[in-house]
Amino acid sequence: MRHCFSLLVLIIGMSCFQEIIRAETPDEAKWTSLFDGQSLKGWTQTQFGGSGEILVDKGHLVIEQGNPLNGVTMTYDGFKPIPKVNYELRVKALREIGGDFFVGLTFPVNDQYCSLIMGGWGGGVIGISSIDGYDAAENETTTYATFKNGQWYDVLLRVTEQKITVWLDKEQVIDVEVAGRKLNTRIEVDQSIPFGMATFETQGRFDQFQIRKLPVAIPE
Repeated sequence: MRHCFSLLVLIIGMSCFQEIIRAETPDEAKWTSLFDGQSLKGWTQTQFGGSGEILVDKGHLVIEQGNPLNGVTMTYDGFKPIPKVNYELRVKALREIGGDFFVGLTFPVNDQYCSLIMGGWGGGVIGISSIDGYDAAENETTTYATFKNGQWYDVLLRVTEQKITVWLDKEQVIDVEVAGRKLNTRIEVDQSIPFGMATFETQGRFDQFQIRKLPVAIPE
């Protein structure tokens, strides 16, 4: 009897522990993949007019080096429209060739659009283009990092009514108030609107293109 009681306590304890673990584990089901790893379904090559192809290789989206730009824009074929606000997007990005920006992610913020740039202006600039007419190299989002070719980087973008926040390899690199401000893309990447990824004189490789909606109000 004592053995059975002890076993029952152990089972209940393990069950409670598993519930705690489940409660603390991020809900991966909330993430929606925007790239299936097998085809370009939902995407089309952005007509920048330069050279370079768009490929699927080893389960990755590959944007070949352009002259100077190359990229993809979402067609929403088979996908729901990207939320305009209160969402997070994550992507793994790698620069294979070149020395300039390999992440030129254009995205909506309510009824406006802007771009997250990583590796721009010769390889090191991170920022948002553009805010109140100032691009990623000349506004308060400007920061710097050393990007190595052949290395994967984790990028997480959060868009809310009040802010754009960006993490690079879990380090917050951008946290900017955007409510009531003028946001726009540079004319060179206007064709990435409403949602797209572009590279500049580089070849980029991308994986885990995923998005999820956020609650209407989250802690800022």
